[in-house]
Amino acid sequence: MADYQLLTLDRRDDGVAVLTLANGKVNAFSQELLTEIRSAIGELKDDLPGALVITGGDRLFAAGADIEQFGGPEEAVEIGVGFHSAFNAVADFPRFVIAAVSGFALGGGCELALACDYRIASERAVFGQPEILLGIVPGSGGTQRLPRTVGASRAKEMCITGRQIKADEALRIGLADEVVAPTELHVRALELAAEVAKGAVVGQAICKRLINEGLSGSLADGLKLELDGFVEVFHSEDSQIGVASFLEHGPGKAEFSGR
Repeated sequence: MADYQLLTLDRRDDGVAVLTLANGKVNAFSQELLTEIRSAIGELKDDLPGALVITGGDRLFAAGADIEQFGGPEEAVEIGVGFHSAFNAVADFPRFVIAAVSGFALGGGCELALACDYRIASERAVFGQPEILLGIVPGSGGTQRLPRTVGASRAKEMCITGRQIKADEALRIGLADEVVAPTELHVRALELAAEVAKGAVVGQAICKRLINEGLSGSLADGLKLELDGFVEVFHSEDSQIGVASFLEHGPGKAEFSGR
């Protein structure tokens, strides 16, 4: 694996990869960290794991952008492109991506969590899009992924007031999918990731792609995408294994090959 300075990337024996942000005590998203995230995702795409967990520090998942790199409109273009390319790479990664959020996930930290497929939060997690308090707006998916997750009115309130929300409220509005005790956060995230990694990962990747692409169009377009994906998945070895296992042993007993 590549030698990263601002994150760690580990592969476990159970097929799970773990990407941990490690850019100082606040895990600020500098352009250098965003570059490493893109590189790490590219490395994983070359040799796909069964599932991916993204996490940060115990007190801070990530506190947002590195404000010292801000400037005027020209710098904003570079910063925005850097964020979008990194977080889109996470969102498009063809495996189930779990955000394990401990502590603060603010600004870009919240947006990275939103780019993941599933968010498990510690009871002490705090989410927010506080960019408006700097006189600016979210630039890494907050105005787009957040309303698709919690609804337009709630997203507007969070982005326009900059209010931070705790884990219990995040769970209630759908920003967090599970809330667990701080000591159980990584245990639960790795447990779920390992369970997913044993599954039909080809079918999982197609399913993820269909949901992501379907949300950007009409229902009719989405149903056409689904039909194409349904046909596509029958080219996989796992589909043959799964059907044969069901007919012989019943549901839930297939041992998939990942192909």
